[in-house]
Amino acid sequence: MPRPGLLRTLAIVSALGCGALVPQAAALAWLIRWLIMAMLFITFLQIRGSRRSLTVSHLWLLLANLVMGFVGLGLGWLTGQRSVMLAAFFAGIAPTATAAPVIVGFLRGRVEYVVVAFLLTNVVIAALLPLLLPLVLGAPTAGLWRPVAGSVGLVVFAPLLVARAVRRLYRPAARWPDRLRNVSFAMWVLALFLITANAAAFFRRETAAEPFLLVELGLVSLAVCALNFLLGAWLGGREFRREASQSLGQKNTTFTIYLAMVYANPLVALGPTFYVLWHNLWNSWQLYRAERLLTTDGHE
Repeated sequence: MPRPGLLRTLAIVSALGCGALVPQAAALAWLIRWLIMAMLFITFLQIRGSRRSLTVSHLWLLLANLVMGFVGLGLGWLTGQRSVMLAAFFAGIAPTATAAPVIVGFLRGRVEYVVVAFLLTNVVIAALLPLLLPLVLGAPTAGLWRPVAGSVGLVVFAPLLVARAVRRLYRPAARWPDRLRNVSFAMWVLALFLITANAAAFFRRETAAEPFLLVELGLVSLAVCALNFLLGAWLGGREFRREASQSLGQKNTTFTIYLAMVYANPLVALGPTFYVLWHNLWNSWQLYRAERLLTTDGHE
């Protein structure tokens, strides 16, 4: 029988491929938020907050997250295309993904580290973007903070508070994440399918760009993705290499796709949309490698 890691890799790749082939599933894109909230609820059940959770490397990750937006802007500038510049900015500036703690849990990493990075980057970057976007776009974005704060509050803090309440009322709930690991993965695969279907529908409906420009968008977003994972691994050091790499590399692209569509144009939104493909392909490889190592060591 195929190894669990290979099955997970095939499941992720299949979700991406099927989503690209079935753009009609974009009609169910509203489920993505709720799937991620459910996964986060399961993940948060195993989290115990403490003052020691915040480390110096978290602050470096936050700074790197902000810098990578402008690194992306510079990489896009090399193409001579303003749309590519802005697309790379939105790919690089995106904070840690809501599903990053889930993936680190699958990789048997320290979920609490990624949760702190997620909360820190999402809150700070959401607060700073209304100041940064006018500099990049040259357009006012005064009404941005409220919807962003509302979205972060619902997606992140609602499952966090519910998980803490459930854990306090029923202590054995702390063991649910291990039992529901496969359920969380199934929800993640479904979310990937819907994200890709939504991107495919958007691409077919909105984009009339030349093929070479699309290639430039894809390659620049790939470069930003690779730099994020590598820089994160370096900043995390030996102790938090995997967790920091995932925190900086796996991006909340849904957030910046929305911002690009509202404050730039649909073509610019393809930067973070391509990023969805790259970071999930890397995730699939990591999951396969982690399961293979566990099987080789006799732990599976």
